Amino acid sequence: MTEFETKENFADLLDEVFGSANSLEGSVIEGRVITIENDFAVIDVGLKAEGRVALKEFAAPGQKSELKPGDIVEVYLERMENAMGEAVISREKARREEAWTILERAFEKGQRVEGVIFGRVKGGFTVDLSGAVAFLPGSQVDVRPVRDITPLMGVPQPFQILKMDRRRGNIVVSRRAVLEETRAEARSELVANLKEGQILEGVVKNITDYGAFVDLGGVDGLLHVTDIAWRRVNHPSEALTIGQTVKVQVIRVNPETQRISLGMKQLLADPWDGVGVKYPMGVKFLGRVTNITDYGAFVELEPGVEGLVHVSEMSWTKKNVHPGKIVSTSQEVEVMVLEVDANKRRISLGLKQCLENPWSAFAAMHPQNTEIEGEVKNITEFGLFIGLDGGVDGMVHLSDLDWNRPGEQAIQDFKKGDIVRAQVLDVDVEKERISLGIKQLGRDPLANSNEVRKGSVVTGTVVEVNEGGVEVAIGDEGVRGFIRRADLARDRQDQRPERFSVGDKIDAKITNVDRATRKLALSIKAREIEEEKEAVAQYGSSDSGASLGDILGAAMSRARAKADAEGDEE
Repeated sequence: MTEFETKENFADLLDEVFGSANSLEGSVIEGRVITIENDFAVIDVGLKAEGRVALKEFAAPGQKSELKPGDIVEVYLERMENAMGEAVISREKARREEAWTILERAFEKGQRVEGVIFGRVKGGFTVDLSGAVAFLPGSQVDVRPVRDITPLMGVPQPFQILKMDRRRGNIVVSRRAVLEETRAEARSELVANLKEGQILEGVVKNITDYGAFVDLGGVDGLLHVTDIAWRRVNHPSEALTIGQTVKVQVIRVNPETQRISLGMKQLLADPWDGVGVKYPMGVKFLGRVTNITDYGAFVELEPGVEGLVHVSEMSWTKKNVHPGKIVSTSQEVEVMVLEVDANKRRISLGLKQCLENPWSAFAAMHPQNTEIEGEVKNITEFGLFIGLDGGVDGMVHLSDLDWNRPGEQAIQDFKKGDIVRAQVLDVDVEKERISLGIKQLGRDPLANSNEVRKGSVVTGTVVEVNEGGVEVAIGDEGVRGFIRRADLARDRQDQRPERFSVGDKIDAKITNVDRATRKLALSIKAREIEEEKEAVAQYGSSDSGASLGDILGAAMSRARAKADAEGDEE
């Protein structure tokens, strides 16, 4: 063998030895623990190479390593030799490589994997999956938000792999998916065994404005706020606390939606049993105001039994006022039972019925025709409202303001705040109405005047002239009468309104008195005809041949002569 051949064979041998060694880099190999030095294990990986691995890589997070000399372990060979002549090996990377292979198979099959939450990162937590580090988003920790995750850290538990990328080394897992699947299985089994009326024990898991969720052992049921107690519960937190153990009854179970409705008050005696006997109509009771609404106030007569005082039954005099201005929450009040409907669980109560009716009191103190005094509270298109004793109001209708003037004109004499006197005309306690009159304080010119009657001749003053006739005022009372155009004169040519002027004095006969409308119908024509008949009867007849002028002339001459004679005697 030549020297050249010997060198060539030696080179092949080196390539065979070191070439095979170099091919092991980046793979998992077996090694034997030679010794334990401080916190490191010295491991012989063969090929005349030794390496050091930290002991913590051989233990689970938070636990102590039980490695001892002589143990055979698998490590990851990163490099055959470093600057110090030692092999660069890692137990953690070996476990990671092994874990990735197992995890990929589990991910493909959709199987759960076991892991341990060991750290916090932005947006979530880190999970050790037998060497592989995965990311657990905060939203995937539990079915509901968890405030404190400390009890879950360091505890082996199942996870579901949502996404993994070996090239980038990314794994995303979910604990929530496992819980939802487990809860769904438990829920289906539990819901299938639940029956309405069944009594169970549960733990309050969450409280909302409308009720509380109770854990029945893997499945949650809703305890609505109206089913917590027979009495009014404004918010579930008034009666329940999170973590409290409660006894509930199953009210409804929906197998399709798997919703469970629970109740607590159903386990207690119904206070509405026999409510009609306990609270008879017309009897007064003491109660406490529990709630105030726009339409009234709810009064608790006993725990679980409430009645409504409608706004119309709260005050005799305060109308269109919010109930909150009459009573306040938690106030103790005396009420009267007005109506009881046990089937609908309704009791109608009255607050004002426990107080004196001011309308009855006013009627007793101020009988009909009594004169009263009050302040004008309001002026409307149909009359005046006057404030009276006891907080009640009386109304003076337009027609009762003045005997002669129209109400629309007479009401202009009054303004809000004026103190006026009036007469009580009528008190209707049931309808809560008091009718007053101002004109009744004075004399009715139509009722008391002897002159103002049908057939009498009166003297009036022209106050208005129009095409239809003439309006006149009669006497000091100011009674108005109207003379139609056709009644202005006997002769047609004189039936002209323009013959008269405002202020003229006119003698006319009353032909009609309408006391309802307070209008007089007058006629000059009827007066002239009546005077003619009287003259004919006294001084002549139509058969004598004398003319009307002669008769009237003779009558007038005799009247003057009679007047002159009377003057001489005086």
